[in-house]
Amino acid sequence: MKLDMKIDNALDAKNISGIENSNLKVISELYEGDVEIFGNDILTSIQDENKIQSLNSLFKYLLIISKKEISITSRDIIYIKNLLDNNKETQILTLYEDRKVVCYLLNNKPIYPKTIRQIEYIKALDNKDLIFGIGPAGTGKTFLAVCHAVNSLKKGIVKKIILTRPAVEAGESLGFLPGDLKEKIDPYLRPLYDALYDTLGLDSTNQLIEKGIIEIAPLAYMRGRTLENAYIILDEAQNTTDKQMKMFLTRLGFNSKMVITGDVSQTYLP
Repeated sequence: MKLDMKIDNALDAKNISGIENSNLKVISELYEGDVEIFGNDILTSIQDENKIQSLNSLFKYLLIISKKEISITSRDIIYIKNLLDNNKETQILTLYEDRKVVCYLLNNKPIYPKTIRQIEYIKALDNKDLIFGIGPAGTGKTFLAVCHAVNSLKKGIVKKIILTRPAVEAGESLGFLPGDLKEKIDPYLRPLYDALYDTLGLDSTNQLIEKGIIEIAPLAYMRGRTLENAYIILDEAQNTTDKQMKMFLTRLGFNSKMVITGDVSQTYLP
C-alpha cells in the first residue's frame, strides 16, 4: 500500500533512503514490514493502522529534516522513532532546529549534538562555569566537552585546556605496568588523547602539549593549584573519593570553566 506522504525531490528520496537503502532497511526492521520508496511514493507491506500512522509521522519529519540539508543516518531514524513512540513529537523539531556546530573535526566534519539531552548539555557548557555530565558510556559526555574546550581555546575564550582523570586501577596494578610514571599513566588518559587527536590532529595536539597550552595529567597533580583562564575537564569522575572531588572543585579560578563527567554505574573504587 501507499502512504499518504509523498517525496517530491530525488535528493530528499536519496537522503532518506540512505546509502544502498540502509535507512529504509532500518525502518523496515523497526516497523516489522517492508518499506521502500518508488518514485515519489512510499510503499509498504504493513497493514496495522497504528504503525501506518507512526510511519507517516516518521517520514513527515524525515522530509522536514532533509529539507534542512541534514544528512540522515540510521541513528536519526531510531531516535525519532523512539520520540514518536513516547509522544514527544515536539522534541523532534527542537532537536534539529536548535542544532549548532560544537566543533569541526580534522576533516572539517561538523560535530552536532545528536539528542535532546546533548543539546541541553551544550547549552550548559555555553552558559555555566561548573557542569556535571552524568550518563552511560558512549553518550558523548567527554567527547563533546573536549570539542567545546578546543573551540573555546581557538576563539581565545580560555588560554589553556586541562584534562584530568583519576588513575584508578580496574583489575591491574599500575606498579606492574612497564615504563616511567608518564608511561604508566598514559593508558588511563588515552580517551582524552583520542578526542584531542580527532579535533586537532596528532601533530597540533603534541605541539600544544609541549607548549603547556594543553595539559593532560592525573587528578593527583591538581592538588595545591588555582586554575585560571582555563577549561578544565575531569573525566571518569565516578572514581573520585569525596576528598578528591572537594580538592578538585576548589581548584576553580577566575575566567575558568570546569566540566565533571562520569558514569555512576562504572565505579572501580573499593
